Amino acid sequence: MKLDELESINSSQNTVKSNPTLSITSPQKTWSRFKYPQSLIRYVIYLIVFVFIVYSLEYLNVPLGRFFTMFGRLGDMIANRYYPPDISYTLQKDYLRYVLETLQMGYLGTLFGILFSIPISWFASFNVTPSRRFAYPVGRFIIMACRSVHEMIWTIIFVIVLGFGMFPGVIALTMFSIGFAGKLFSEEIEAIKLGQIEAIRSTGANPIQVFLYAVLPQVRVAWAGISIYTWDSAFRAATVLGYFGAGGMGWYLKETVERLETLKVSAILLTIISLVVVSEVGSAWARNKISKMK
Repeated sequence: MKLDELESINSSQNTVKSNPTLSITSPQKTWSRFKYPQSLIRYVIYLIVFVFIVYSLEYLNVPLGRFFTMFGRLGDMIANRYYPPDISYTLQKDYLRYVLETLQMGYLGTLFGILFSIPISWFASFNVTPSRRFAYPVGRFIIMACRSVHEMIWTIIFVIVLGFGMFPGVIALTMFSIGFAGKLFSEEIEAIKLGQIEAIRSTGANPIQVFLYAVLPQVRVAWAGISIYTWDSAFRAATVLGYFGAGGMGWYLKETVERLETLKVSAILLTIISLVVVSEVGSAWARNKISKMK
């Protein structure tokens, strides 16, 4: 090959390197998250969901037009029947005693529920359960049974069995907390690293020692946050359990609703909202502090 031909080839290569746009280009391909037939399946699913929603609204005879006029009627009702709230009623000594009773009911129900949830979640965790044949299905069944029944239904059942008062409300919230916290506790256990567990087991430790020294150190921070959230949810439920005979603020709410004392009802609702807001702020602050411990 002649010298001038080599120089021509080298110069052309340098030109291509310095100007990438002059290089040989391949056809541009547009990126798409869904390709055929995935895209077709996706749109078919969207169509099915849309048709189902339209059919449900038509079958249930849902008056969508009344939805847009609902807010005006709601505002008129609040202004004419529920305003101004009878704040003096909620400042009575007996009512404040029932507010304290509601706080106690929520606290005790959460405390007992979390204490019972610790061993139950241990049994219900497939990776660390003492017995996958017996303890695991028993633990899972208890959590599932507690979660399947609403706390209001638990309250009605225990009021029928135990009578009126705070005690059936505490048991109902305990059942609620077991189902709520037990499931989240077991999920946290099943997500831990098994290295520490195997190391503790290799020393000849029994299952309880493995749980105390290998499992709890990995889940204690997450469990603390779950416990706070459980208390927050249980307290909200406790504010209305008295409506079904379990004592607390709900009993006053039921009494005023049945008597059509709407101004007192609005005052009680404001009290419930205020307490829930305070508990929400407090639980959010506590969860933020716990998250910084990780």
